[in-house]
This record gives sequence, C-alpha cells and structure tokens, in this order.
Amino acid sequence: MPKQTINIGSSANDGTGDPLRTAFDKINDNFDELYSTSLSERVSLDTSPQLGGDLDVVTHSIVSTTNRDIVLAPHGTGSVKASSLKFSGTSISSDDSTQVQINEGLNVSGATSLSTSLALATGATVTGILDEDNMGTNSATQLATQQSIKAYVDSQVTAQDLDLAGDSGTGAVDLDSQSLTIAGGTGLTSVAGSQTVTLNIDATVATLAGSQTLTNKVITAPTINGATMTGNVTVDNITLNDNIISSSSNADLILDPAGTGAINLTAATNVTGTATVTGQLNVDNLRMDANTISATSGGITISPATNQNLALGGLVTATEFQSTLGEFTTLRTDTLSTDTSNGDLTIGTQGTGNIVIDTETIARTGDMILDVSGDIYLDADGGDIFLKDGSAGTFAAFFRSGTNDLTISSSGTSALIFTDANVAAQGNLSVAGSSTLDGVTITDNTVSTNASNADLQLGANGTGVIDVLTATQTTVGSAGGASALPGQPTGYIKIKIGGTLRVIPFYDQA
Repeated sequence: MPKQTINIGSSANDGTGDPLRTAFDKINDNFDELYSTSLSERVSLDTSPQLGGDLDVVTHSIVSTTNRDIVLAPHGTGSVKASSLKFSGTSISSDDSTQVQINEGLNVSGATSLSTSLALATGATVTGILDEDNMGTNSATQLATQQSIKAYVDSQVTAQDLDLAGDSGTGAVDLDSQSLTIAGGTGLTSVAGSQTVTLNIDATVATLAGSQTLTNKVITAPTINGATMTGNVTVDNITLNDNIISSSSNADLILDPAGTGAINLTAATNVTGTATVTGQLNVDNLRMDANTISATSGGITISPATNQNLALGGLVTATEFQSTLGEFTTLRTDTLSTDTSNGDLTIGTQGTGNIVIDTETIARTGDMILDVSGDIYLDADGGDIFLKDGSAGTFAAFFRSGTNDLTISSSGTSALIFTDANVAAQGNLSVAGSSTLDGVTITDNTVSTNASNADLQLGANGTGVIDVLTATQTTVGSAGGASALPGQPTGYIKIKIGGTLRVIPFYDQA
C-alpha cells in the first residue's frame, strides 16, 4: 500500500485539509502497513527513514534503505558497546570482565598470536612450541617443531636394525645403512619397484590356471574337470583321436549306461558303416523304438535336400493323415476320399489355376449331381458337347454354329438353332398340350387369342391369300336346289376383310 499523506490545507482552519475522520483513517492505514509488512517490504516502502539519512527502525532492527554500510563510530576515546561486549578500535573485550565466548566456527585468515596458552575441548593446555632435536625437556604442555621431530626420528632409526628368520638360518638389516634383498630361487624370480617386491614363478612351475606341458608324468587317481587333450589318447582298448572314438582291432564299440540311464547324442551324428542300437534311441525330440518312429514333443518333419525326392516303400497307412500337397508334382492313388462321415472333399487350386482331369471318361455308378451356387460352364474349345447313352451311342449334341448361335442336333442332323432370342426348328414341331405363341394359344385343333376381347387375325404375306383347307358342296340341303336358300339365315359371322369389318350370314346344313 502506498504511503497515506494527510492533507493539512494551505493555512490553519481554511477548510481545505482532510476532515478529522479521514486524517485518522490514513494514520491507521499507515500504522497497519508499518506493523504488518515484512522487514524487507517495509524497508523498500519507507520513503522517510526514522533515523535520518538512509537509516530506519523496523520493529527491533536498524536497517539501511540503500546498499551503503551501517557504521557505528563513537567520538574520541568512546567505544561501541553491545550488551557486555565492547568494541574499541580493533579490540574486542568484555565490558564486565567475563570471558568472551565464540560459540560458532571461527575462520582466521591471518597470523594469530596467543599471549598466554591454548586450551582445546579436551587434553592438555598448550603453553608453547619448543625446538629441541633430542626432545630433552619431555614437556607435557609444549609442542615440538617439524625439524625437531625429524632429527629425533632420524637418530632413532639409525640405531635400529631388522631381524630376519627363514626356514633355515637368520639375518639382520641395519636400517640406517643396509637394504633388504629378496632373491629368487628355483622356479622363482623377484622384481622390486617403488615400495613393492613381486615374486614370479617361471615356466618350470605348473600352475592351476596356466598353460604348461607335463612330460613323462604319472598321475594316479586324478579328478579331471574339462580337460583338453591333443593327439591320440588311449584308454585300455579305446582310442580318442580328434573327433573320432575307435576301438582296437575288430572289437565292438559299446556305449552302455548304467541302470535306467540313456545314451543322449546332443549334436549331429555321422555314422559310417553299421550302427546297432538295442532298445530305444532318442535324438532330440525324435524317438526310435523297434519299428516305430515317434516324436516326444512337437511334430515330425521329413525334408529331403533341394530337388530331391522322398521315397516311401511298401504300403503306407495312417489312422489319420492330414497333408498339404503344396509341393507334390504327382499324387498317385486308387481312392481319394474323406474319412469323416458326411464330410466334404475339397479339391482346389491356387489363384486362377484349373483342375486338369487327364482321362477320357469319368465313371459313376448311380446318379451324379452337380450342385453349384453360380453358373455351370461347359467349354469344349470349338468342339461339340454330346449326350451319350452307353452302348446305344451318341444321340444328341450341342455346338455353336455361329458367333452367338447355339445348335442342338439329333443323330447328326440339326434340330433347333438358337439365335439371340429366336428359335428355328429344322423339322416338325410337336407340342403335347397347349402352346402359347406371343398372344395366340393353340390347343389341339383350336387357335385363339389369350388377350381379353382381342381380335384373332389371319394374314398372308404380300399377294398371298388365306387358304382354308376344307371340303365344299353344291347344295345347302335336300329340300331345294343350289339357288333355293331359306329366307332367313341361321346367324351372321363378323370378320374383317382387308381391314374392313364385314358380316357374313350362315345357315344350318340341315
């Protein structure tokens, strides 16, 4: 909050200053600010230091409102006193003659002079430092200089020696004038450097971790862990040479584990000649036992070399055989069927490949059903498609006679030709029952239209006429001659002739 200034007016009682309530409100705000603001804030906000100049009093602290030092400088022989501690020039003393206590760490960068003694937390009080080479005073309160300590130690070392004792014999080394020699012996050499003497064994000594050659040595009942042997190694009648284990003469090589132990071959095995295994042989996860080859874990994969064949001799049987014939060029079998009741047999190809049946006849005893969800295409590549009845021979054929024509023949003669939506019959056409041709229905010897109230039209092409094939007669009855007709016809027939409706009377023949 900024400082609140009371307006006192231009002159006494001129009525231009702050009212009394407003003036005391500003006084309260200034006191609140003074007592509530932190030390740093009050210093930074105070524009009228209480002590004058740059000094101000804040609660119990004398602070400077600038970055200048605070100097306490008494006049003449006066001193600066803080409680019982008196500062006079460069001296600090106790004003009440009590001991001055320094209760924190003290760092003195210059030389320090003590007029009496030095006492630490424990131990003797130091009263001085002596320079005596023989330490003759033997004081418990005075220290020695570095030169005195060196001179005394040198005199003591000169008078000392080092006694030695070995497995045999003894010796001594004068520490002031002699050196200790550590010499090597059989199989040992010594090397000295700085303050270290190193003993080394030479090549004549065998070590546990080193690589040495033992010649003409007899080792009785040893335990050998992870040995490497070069050259031939003979154990009784067994010879180990490089990666070959052989027996002497014509003796068998027998691997015979004890108890229920097995012979485990954990790497590729190359057997030259005949190998006989009596009992079970396990190779990784493959087990051979008598005439059975089985897997102890996972499947069995038989993979010939590239471009080589897998030959299985004799009859191959399997309770259940599932195979992907992706690499079979030729599969020969008399019967190919499923062993699951009502299961489908699927024969398919990859991509646009075709199923090629390389035989002339597909035989089936009984009916054959082709059940597809789409169209059935019979493609004879320009040839005919025949319908045949065994020994009775061919009696019908399908073939194309044009670009889009389909011809059905019987006994080598074309019968029907289909061209687009048109059908041409090449011989007689017999229809049992009614036949509807566009809007005309023919039933037995009746021709009628099948559209309600539609005319039945008979027309000829060009100058042709309609020829009614029926018997004629010269009279209309036995009562009169040709010119004698009844006075009233039986009825009339309506018929269009040349597009004009005509009425023709008719009479009963009786």
